[in-house]
Amino acid sequence: MLVYLRLFKESFYFALNALRNNKLRTFLSLLGVTVGIFSIIAVLAAVDSLDRNIKDSLEGLDKNTIYLSKYSFGPTQVPRWQRDRFPQVEHDAFEFVRRNIADIEASAYVIFGGGETIRYQAETLTNVEVTPISEGIYTIDNLKISQGRFYSELESEKGAPVIVLGYTLAENLFGDEVPIGKQIRVYGRKLTVIGVLGKYGDGLGDSPDVKAFVPANFVRQFRNGGADGLPGAVVIKPKAGVDIAAFESVLKQKFRVYRGLKADEDDNFFVNKLSGLVAAVDSIIGVMNGIGWMISLFSLLVGGFGIANIMFVSVKERTNLIGIQKSLGAKNRFILFQFLFEATILAIVGGLVGLGLVWILTLVASGMAGDFQFVLSPKNMLLGFSLSTVIGLISGVLPALRASRLDPVEAIRTGM
Repeated sequence: MLVYLRLFKESFYFALNALRNNKLRTFLSLLGVTVGIFSIIAVLAAVDSLDRNIKDSLEGLDKNTIYLSKYSFGPTQVPRWQRDRFPQVEHDAFEFVRRNIADIEASAYVIFGGGETIRYQAETLTNVEVTPISEGIYTIDNLKISQGRFYSELESEKGAPVIVLGYTLAENLFGDEVPIGKQIRVYGRKLTVIGVLGKYGDGLGDSPDVKAFVPANFVRQFRNGGADGLPGAVVIKPKAGVDIAAFESVLKQKFRVYRGLKADEDDNFFVNKLSGLVAAVDSIIGVMNGIGWMISLFSLLVGGFGIANIMFVSVKERTNLIGIQKSLGAKNRFILFQFLFEATILAIVGGLVGLGLVWILTLVASGMAGDFQFVLSPKNMLLGFSLSTVIGLISGVLPALRASRLDPVEAIRTGM
């Protein structure tokens, strides 16, 4: 056992000396591995960060929340031309669902709009996402209020000219002023600010911080929300403990009756579950990971070939030394370990430098991205270290075998 430990130690020191004596060659080899490891870990860290921020954004939401709409939130077998002919989900459909479907904890009617212009005195904000939606969204999305309140069911039903602002939106409009009770102009009309949401962070890039909420019935007073008008949806939160599959089946059956569909006719609406959206996000993240791996592995492959090439050159340059070592009694495994250690050390150091660069990049990116946090997980760090070690071993095997099998007499003669 002591003999093998001594063998490892001597091989290790020989490898270190070889690397120190060829600084330029060592640097070039490190560069290839560093770029490869940096590429892989940077891509994985970026994808993991996106995944974590998305999951954090959805954390407070009930994954069983259902969106009844003419649109599908995920892949569907229904052709585009057929979906385009589906009627919009109107406010009357929301009233039907609310009256006829049991086991609903909360429901809301939402109108999908575009960017709006908001004005307060001399301050003007453009392309703001103002969401017309009934008061049930407060319960469904478990919204946080930092100032004031959310609009009531009565205000929602009457279409009162009130608005609730996202945290960042309120800051941009009012600065240090208290926004509650102030009047702003949206849709060319005056609305009273009655509430400001708590701070959420960037999340999906669709954060409530930069949104505003108004009663859907307020917007329906001056914009067409009918079958051919603005697209709408019914948002439903089933009661806790309800069999979701059975609930969905009853919802589809009763809504088909409401739409007057015959038994042989296909649905002209979609029942989208938030859990399906999460699954779709997971699928997209998986694809992004796969593409990132494919691109990054090419960089790592180049680094591996670089190490192998440098090691072959090293073997050729040290042929005479190898012959002398063998003539003095060095075993094949000593020579083998010597070159394997050299290749592995190169790869490990290159990998550590790559990890260090990714770590610095995540700190800089997190500082610049505000609430969006880039994450370098221990799992990815371990993966980077393991990959660099494996690449070093694989890249050094052939040069090490070639060196260990050299005939000592021929090696000395060749190196002279």
